[in-house]
Amino acid sequence: MPNKVTIWKLRNSNPLRKSYVNHNIKLNEFDALIKITVEMARYLYPYIREILKSKEDNDENSVIWKDFKKRFIELINERYNKDSMRVKKLLNQTENDEIIIKSLLTLSLCISNQGYQKLKNLLLNF
Repeated sequence: MPNKVTIWKLRNSNPLRKSYVNHNIKLNEFDALIKITVEMARYLYPYIREILKSKEDNDENSVIWKDFKKRFIELINERYNKDSMRVKKLLNQTENDEIIIKSLLTLSLCISNQGYQKLKNLLLNF
């Protein structure tokens, strides 16, 4: 990625966003976004682990899980198109825990040396 503006423009290729721009990303851009995601997951791994741990331990650390979930929903409301059925599913209180946990587990599993390839395969087969 040559600069942050390019990343921002690619982010708007997501059809779930309010500011969606119909633009098919190229394979090299897709690879670059995966590499960025893997590096961010490595950096954020201690936080991801703490959030997942707090979900399991409802008595002691549930505050961390609740804060994370609240912020996750706020960001979706702020940035995504709430008229989309997919976004409505993300906002559905009964289903979004599973989606959040799957996303966090996927990010935590892609921090290994083969993380890039694991995430790429997962996304291509989605």
